[in-house]
Amino acid sequence: MPLTPLSARRQRLVLAAVATSAALVLSGCSSSDDDGSTESSSGEGEGGGAFPVTIESALGDAEIDERPERVVTLGQGSAETAIALGSTPVGIESYEWGSDDTGYLPWIHEAVTERGDELPTQFTGGENIDFDAILELEPDVILAPWSGITQDQFDILNDIAPTVAYPDLPWSTNWDQQIELVATALGQPDQADVLIGDIRDQLAEAAASRPEYEGVTFSYIYTSGPGTLGVFLPEEQRVEMVSSLGLTVDPVAETFEELEGTDSAMIGLENADQLGDSDLVFTFYSDAETRTEIEGQPLYAAIPAVERGGIVSSDDNPFVTASSIINPLTVPWSIDRYLPLIDEALTTLDD
Repeated sequence: MPLTPLSARRQRLVLAAVATSAALVLSGCSSSDDDGSTESSSGEGEGGGAFPVTIESALGDAEIDERPERVVTLGQGSAETAIALGSTPVGIESYEWGSDDTGYLPWIHEAVTERGDELPTQFTGGENIDFDAILELEPDVILAPWSGITQDQFDILNDIAPTVAYPDLPWSTNWDQQIELVATALGQPDQADVLIGDIRDQLAEAAASRPEYEGVTFSYIYTSGPGTLGVFLPEEQRVEMVSSLGLTVDPVAETFEELEGTDSAMIGLENADQLGDSDLVFTFYSDAETRTEIEGQPLYAAIPAVERGGIVSSDDNPFVTASSIINPLTVPWSIDRYLPLIDEALTTLDD
């Protein structure tokens, strides 16, 4: 089925949000006096983007005295939200697995170059954060609300610049909460609602273009090697993106016990038959060799959706990355790439 022309409108929505927020920055205008604070933030004048502002986290407080100009991001999603708010970071954590031949995540490279800004410096994150590189960037704020930074790392980072970490557990911040935290840190809390609304509108528009997705059930699975089988739960970002496109999470997912802080359950390959009512299976593999090995397991191959060929999977690492995180740049980038994959998998239901 040919794709409907959704891209242009999505791009206009994102660009409109960026233009509006950039105008607020340039003019020095404050937003309305409505309370735009999040549960994880406190301090004076948050609703109007005034400073100082204090943003609380599980690791400590970020006390931001004035509107940040030099932004550094760690983890995933914060860089994209900052860009959508008109603040291109001076530095971002590198993510080689999801990058293309530019060396950057493609949606970040596209957005920054189209705006004419300088591409952010990339540095090592994860367990071996390059603190010296971050220090050289002279940040005014470090954004890491969806990351896995440790207490020791936070303490060092917070000495360099006010650091916004996760409110509860590492890698567990909801996508809309992350947007709210980043917008508050950048003095534009009211713009969070604009960006969140745009994302929901784009997904709803895509779902409306595919009425045939209604009632189609799916499970989003993963493995950590032969003999293993995990299932992402409904609130996990990659599952939410698919369900927002109009498909229905297989109710069996609600019966699985969550691994704390992961939004997923490891059910084991011996329980693969519990996915028997899933019309489609969504998953990803680290490489072609791994895919052959995993799909060659009899219990895995016997999952009805797998046996029928109803697998939605891609070997394009940037797409796998983009479709795993919901933010103002990944959603419009992912939707047009997702729909044809789902359309193809749906044809197996007619066989």
